[in-house]
Amino acid sequence: MTDPTQLNDAHWREKLTPEQYAICRKKATERPFTGEYYQETRPGTYRCVCCGQPLFRSEAKYHSGSGWPSFWQPVADDAIAEHPDTSHGMTRVEITCAACDAHLGHVFPDGPQPTGLRYCVNSASLTLEADTP
Repeated sequence: MTDPTQLNDAHWREKLTPEQYAICRKKATERPFTGEYYQETRPGTYRCVCCGQPLFRSEAKYHSGSGWPSFWQPVADDAIAEHPDTSHGMTRVEITCAACDAHLGHVFPDGPQPTGLRYCVNSASLTLEADTP
C-alpha cells in the first residue's frame, strides 16, 4: 500500500476538489457556517477526505457556535497530529490527519467536558461514513 504522506501534489490535485485541495494540502479555511457537516446530526464516523483514516465519531460532535464542525475528542489518540501554528499573527495548535498530514483545522482549550477541548474542523477535510441502521 502507498504511504499517503509520500503522494505528490499532482495526485492530490486529481483526487480532491479545488476546495478540498486548498484546505487539506495548502492549509486554507472554509468560510464559517457554510461547511457540509456544520449542522450534520447523523450518527457515524468522520474520516479524512484524503486517505480515509477514521478521525472523529458523531458522539463526540457538538454545536460550538464557532461556524465549523466541532468535536471534543478524536476516535483515537494517534488519529490526529498537533503542530504549533503562528500564522496570521495568532498562536494556535493546528490539527492534521496523522496518516496523511492533511490539514483539518485547529484545537482549542475551550470545549466541553470531559476533555475541555474543541477540535474545530473544516467540513471539506472530512467525509461522513454514516452508521447503518
